Parts: sequence; C-alpha cells; structure tokens
Amino acid sequence: MITSIAEAAVLSNGVKMPWLGLGVYKAQDGDEVERAVKTAIQVGYRSIDTAAMYQNETGVGKAVKESGVPRDQIFITTKVWNSDQGYDSTLRAFETSRKKLGLDYLDLYLIHWPVKGKYKETWRAIEKICKDGLARAIGVCNFHVHHLQDLISDCEIKPMVNQVELHPMLTQKELLQFCKSEGIQMEAWAPLMRGGDMLQQPIFVELAKKYNKTPAQIILRWDLQNGVVTIPKSVTEHRIRENADIFDFALSAEDMAKIDAMNQNKRLGPDPDHFNF
Repeated sequence: MITSIAEAAVLSNGVKMPWLGLGVYKAQDGDEVERAVKTAIQVGYRSIDTAAMYQNETGVGKAVKESGVPRDQIFITTKVWNSDQGYDSTLRAFETSRKKLGLDYLDLYLIHWPVKGKYKETWRAIEKICKDGLARAIGVCNFHVHHLQDLISDCEIKPMVNQVELHPMLTQKELLQFCKSEGIQMEAWAPLMRGGDMLQQPIFVELAKKYNKTPAQIILRWDLQNGVVTIPKSVTEHRIRENADIFDFALSAEDMAKIDAMNQNKRLGPDPDHFNF
C-alpha cells in the first residue's frame, strides 16, 4: 500500500517516478505556473509534468531552481509536440525544451501523441537522447495497444511510461493490463476529468462521506490502488494541498470495483486514432 507522497513507482530501467505529480497544462508561464510549482514542491510533490505545447517550460524550470530542493530530488517530465516529430526535429525540440527548463537532463521525455508515419522515427531520436544520458527515462502519451505493439516490434528501448487520459468514465482496463504485462508504467492525465460533473456523482459524494475525504481524493486514491501514476493539474493552493492528502486511507476492494463499474469509455480529449494531427 502506498502511504506517503515520497513513494515512487519503479520504472523498467530502475528509475523511480513519484506516484503523485503536479500537471501544469493550461497554467500560464510566469507567475501562475511558478507559484503552482513552488506550492507543490513545498507541500511535498517531487514530480512536475509539463510539455512543449503548454508553453510554460521556462516558468517550471525557474520555480524548480528557486524551490531550494536539490535537482536530483525532483522528477521533471516534458514532451515533444506533434509538429516537431521526426528524427532531427525531435532532437532539436528536446534541446529547446531542455534550455527553456534550464536543466542538464530530464527525468522523463515523452512523445505527446502517436503521429502516424512519424512516431517511430521520433522514438529513434528519443532512444538516442536516453542513451546519451540526457533523459533518465523515456516513454509515450496517448498510445493505444496497437501503437505500443507497433513501436515495440522493432525498437531498441521499450517505452517505460504511457501517459493517457484515464478516469472513472474511461478506465482503460485493457490498455492497463497490456502495459503491466509489458513492464510499461501507466500514468493518468485528466484523472479528475477536469473536475465538473464527475465530482458531483452520487457514488463519489457517498464514498467521500464514508472515508472522510473529498470526491477528488477518492478518485486519486483509486488511481494509485490501480497502480497508475497520477498528475492532477491545479494552480490553486488549497487544491494542490488537497490532491496530495491521499496517503492516509485505502479504498476497499468493493469500493474499487464500484468505481471501476462506472466506465463508459467516455473521453474528454480526442481519441488517439482520430486525432487531427
């Protein structure tokens, strides 16, 4: 059982990745993202997830540097965007991200979406980045089973992480099983389905009362107990703190099953098979 924010999943190459991270999608570069990252680090988060497309890598890097926590204790993820995919352009995009973040190396570098006809050469560039010691771990985002099978069929280094949309309305059980069988760590983006209706669902209101937690805390705990790394995004201090307060309770098997049963294969974002790249 995961009982501390300091605990980490161990990736296939032995690198430790914290179970809980801060997502910074839509956080404005400058004060907003810097405040969010500094608050998270102060609360005990040791993982920050950004992307070239979020246009806030500079602010993330500045906040990490000013946090007072040694670099080797913070796990930084960023991603190559679709328009930069391809071998040479990925290498260039990585260097751009690295400079914006002001880091010597990244902890995790991901392909943001499986751009058809490009993700394999993109992956070759990311393998080089890993072999050169510039990224401690590498992986993908939004890959279905068939994308992973295609990549694994002739890659040198298997992806260590697959970050996908995952929440109680989209439980991704088949993908989760496949990733577990291949030693690929699953990670959830939009774990709270960006708030809204899901947190008002009667089951979460009922479980929140039962465990003396909030609906959001129930859902994030469900992620952890499924063996899924989770990166809820927020720029609000009380939410950043609340999202981290999930290590002092455990959901029963029966309650886990109730949440699993909510699946409707409902996506907030695009289906990776039909994304307008």
